[in-house]
Amino acid sequence: MSKDKLVIFDTTLRDGEQSPGASMDKEEKLEIAQQLEKMRVDVIEAGFAVASPGDFEAVKLVADNIKDSTICSLSRAVAKDIEVAGDALKGANSGRIHTFIATSPLHMKYKLQMQPDEVIEQAVKSVSLARSLCDDVEFSCEDAGRSELDFMCRIIEQVIDAGARTINIPDTVGYNLPEQYANTIQQLIERIPNSDKAIFSVHCHNDLGLAVANSLAAVQKGARQVECTINGLGERAGNASLEEVVMAIKTRPDFFDVEVDIDTRHIVPTSQLVSKVTGFPVQPNKAIVGDNAFAHESGIHQDGVLKHRETYEIMKAEDVGWANNRMVLGKHSGRNAFKSHLAELGVQFENNEDLKEAFVAFKKLADEKHDILDEDLLKIVNR
Repeated sequence: MSKDKLVIFDTTLRDGEQSPGASMDKEEKLEIAQQLEKMRVDVIEAGFAVASPGDFEAVKLVADNIKDSTICSLSRAVAKDIEVAGDALKGANSGRIHTFIATSPLHMKYKLQMQPDEVIEQAVKSVSLARSLCDDVEFSCEDAGRSELDFMCRIIEQVIDAGARTINIPDTVGYNLPEQYANTIQQLIERIPNSDKAIFSVHCHNDLGLAVANSLAAVQKGARQVECTINGLGERAGNASLEEVVMAIKTRPDFFDVEVDIDTRHIVPTSQLVSKVTGFPVQPNKAIVGDNAFAHESGIHQDGVLKHRETYEIMKAEDVGWANNRMVLGKHSGRNAFKSHLAELGVQFENNEDLKEAFVAFKKLADEKHDILDEDLLKIVNR
């Protein structure tokens, strides 16, 4: 039985860049976009074209040069924004205008200072304008996580009629919990009469550390696009991490009825490029792309992995772009890992007594020194 395709929409160049201190110039954006294209990302949100002349030039540069991914520009539900986005995307092989307006009572009252019917009217006008400039239009209900379900049903039905073909339901402030968020997606798809004419998308923030969990829960209830970023970059605590979403889908085909087109071998190189360009280091214990993601120091774990990798690894390091997994020799390491590492250095023990003596010396050194180097090990065995 064939599975639905899950569209991977990367917003590293737009929402990721909104991480304080993560600004990128247009050449850096193009370099990252080329790496995302190589990874076979479906949609690349290249920026917010109206935000500045530099952002316009960056969106245009990416749109003019990337051919295998759809290039998207964000815009408010404002005519000028949409027209500027359309202009920046003119050279795209496949372009998308992504327009949004806030739909929560809080935002409508205090930020927009508009009545609900005015918001619907503005959204419909904006989608219609965007559709006149671009065949591919996405509409987002900003702060959907705190919006009223009945109102979202009304506005979404009308923007689909106006030509939106992707409907994005953002948990803008990371407020939702997985079961709650998934239920929202399910209710919208079931209650909106023309929901079958659009792909429902999710965009989750990580304020409570639930962005990936919320995104995956929504996929289970019918979402077919996930908006995410490399290394989980984004406003405040960040967005759903692309590498975690993708590898969850890839690792658990028994659980998810969707598949992705991502070439996962480019995940680690892309992560490292984004880290270098933004200056944001990746935490060592970050899933998939952290230095320790496939590293083992515990003797029990090392022994298990050396005997059969799957005892302690659910993915292959090579599948996501690492050269291999890593055995870290330290005070928790066991004799098997010690012996195996020395064998890689060309050292073979004549008998178990020699191995035992060297291992005892190694353990003593490991209690005194944090980083054990190959030269330390060779000194031990050459005494």
